[in-house]
Amino acid sequence: MSENRRTIQDRNKPKDDVSPNEGQGAASLDQPSLGPIVSSAHLADGALPELSEVEFGLILASHAFDRWMIRCMTAAGYPGLTATEILVLHTVTHRARPKRLADICLVLGIEDTHLATYAVKKLEARGLVSRDKAGKERLIQVTADGEAACARYRTYRERILVSGARELGMSPESLSAIAHLMRVLSGHYDQAARTAASL
Repeated sequence: MSENRRTIQDRNKPKDDVSPNEGQGAASLDQPSLGPIVSSAHLADGALPELSEVEFGLILASHAFDRWMIRCMTAAGYPGLTATEILVLHTVTHRARPKRLADICLVLGIEDTHLATYAVKKLEARGLVSRDKAGKERLIQVTADGEAACARYRTYRERILVSGARELGMSPESLSAIAHLMRVLSGHYDQAARTAASL
């Protein structure tokens, strides 16, 4: 072998003379860093790009959660409900106590009460909730059909979603920590929204 051919082969060898087939991390040595996975690079180009990563995760999770609720409720035998209507139904069913519209909006973080009002009217038309007068306001409560819908939804949720989530191997404490972080972040976004509205 000539000196020139040796030089070319040496130059093309992987760093540290490691074969691409040796060791799991060898292939990643020459891989360029992708940086944070975000949906808007112009927003990530700031002091805290990791927050943009979280936001991208929230976007994907939000849409996936909406799709899941709609598909699960359809599988349970109640098609045609939107994600908001399903959330309202579960909230009304919570603790088996009648709810005020204002309380539903507060719990779900719905700013536009017209959205909640429309959801309640649609659920009422489907026979899943009822509205009864209590003094000057109306209380919303779940019907027997509404309870049956939530029970069937729960059955499918346990069978499909929960069983799959358990296979991820995440501890209950880890999931609770994620939930806590999301609630804290939502408070920061609400405060930022109020600040932005005052500008």
